[in-house]
Amino acid sequence: MLIAIIGENCVGKSTLANKINEKFKAKIYSGKDYLRLEKNPSVALETFKNILKESVLKDNIIYIITEKEHLNLLPAGTFKIVLTADITVIKGRFKERMHGNLPLPLEKMLEAKHGMYDNLECNLKLNENYNIEEVIDKIK
Repeated sequence: MLIAIIGENCVGKSTLANKINEKFKAKIYSGKDYLRLEKNPSVALETFKNILKESVLKDNIIYIITEKEHLNLLPAGTFKIVLTADITVIKGRFKERMHGNLPLPLEKMLEAKHGMYDNLECNLKLNENYNIEEVIDKIK
């Protein structure tokens, strides 16, 4: 099974992936992790696409996506979860990552990207207040 967790920066994608992984024991990839698969980036990309395609039917993989360009890597049959959070939550989490400082250009970039996945077709749309047991049940 291939599960894609899609969302903006700091909405809790990795946390959700780890919680789902407790049940499904999946291999977790994030962003461009696939570049570690091969020395040549284009070969690595093709290898990763094949891994994702095969995982729909046999292996458990969770792919964490922040950038829209990575949506094109998802084969048919992917279980897509879009995770959202309020912009104030996102800013607070990002500020924490930045050791208490959120530069104005970064804040503006977060605001500009906010809602970028609101209209994406998916199997499950969650906010930061999801119930993990309900999520697991829906994935099953």
